[in-house]
Amino acid sequence: MLNEFKNFIAKGNVMDMAVGIIIGAAFTAIVTSLVGDLINPIIGVVTGGVDFSNLFVNLGEGEFASLAAAQEAGAPVFAYGSFLTAVINFLIIAFVVFLLVKMVNRVKDAAVKKEEAAAAPAGPSELDVLLEIRDALKK
Repeated sequence: MLNEFKNFIAKGNVMDMAVGIIIGAAFTAIVTSLVGDLINPIIGVVTGGVDFSNLFVNLGEGEFASLAAAQEAGAPVFAYGSFLTAVINFLIIAFVVFLLVKMVNRVKDAAVKKEEAAAAPAGPSELDVLLEIRDALKK
């Protein structure tokens, strides 16, 4: 059973997946910063300074200036702004991942084409074929 586990771990797919998860976790910090520090402020300027993450509907009693104040007071809230922010973050992350996969596929395709071109046997040239025919006809 231990040998089976070692064989399972040693397979390329498991190692590739582990590397992907580790890089994905590290990439999350970059994308979070991209969204929070660059994209959301631009969206805020375009929408007139609206901060989506602070949009909410109070379902209970009282008035609250912010979502944090309502949550601190324990009031039931419908925090649709947080959901909207999560959707925007997801779309940005999905788009960035799409661009990365597209770039990696392009690089892989170029490498495969280069290998195929190098591995393809060069056939005889037209001149070589004509010389062979001439020599065959002389015999």
